[in-house]
Amino acid sequence: MSHVSAMPTYQFSVMEYHKLGEAGIFGEDDRVELLNGDIILMAPIGIRHIKAVRRFSKILHRFFGERCIVDAQNPVMIDGLSEPQPDLLLLSQAADLRDSAPLPEDVLLLAEVADTSLVYDQTDKRAAYARNGIVEYWILDLTLNVLHVFRDTDGHAYRTELTVRPGESIAPLAFADTPIALSDLLP
Repeated sequence: MSHVSAMPTYQFSVMEYHKLGEAGIFGEDDRVELLNGDIILMAPIGIRHIKAVRRFSKILHRFFGERCIVDAQNPVMIDGLSEPQPDLLLLSQAADLRDSAPLPEDVLLLAEVADTSLVYDQTDKRAAYARNGIVEYWILDLTLNVLHVFRDTDGHAYRTELTVRPGESIAPLAFADTPIALSDLLP
């Protein structure tokens, strides 16, 4: 009987990840992202996910577009080993002044739309976002038609977790005066 031991893996930095892209290792349409030094292959995007991101983006633009930057499916550099590409971001205006991807201090709200990626979004991504000071993280769960809300990071985990159900609304912490109905986000 043979025993397979876990061998160390190589962790890519954000700079190395960018060099791989510049060298043509990844095509423009390849669905990959860097999280915790690992290059993650993302599943193809389904039609329900596409519609949910579009709808969510329209709502964020309508409610917050004059007060902050609304960004969709672009990277955020959360540390030297992670540059995920969340579905939606609300960013402070300072993000436009950078010569890099936005940083955690620029993020007012980070949101993922999840169907096949739900476990990854609720575990690896949530831990990375909390650890790096993303103040508010939402997961629009298309499997249960609920919104998972994570807030109040202590630098390791989110201390506040809420579930918004159909018929309920919630406002981002940065814009507490502007609630969004879950029904407006679901496709």
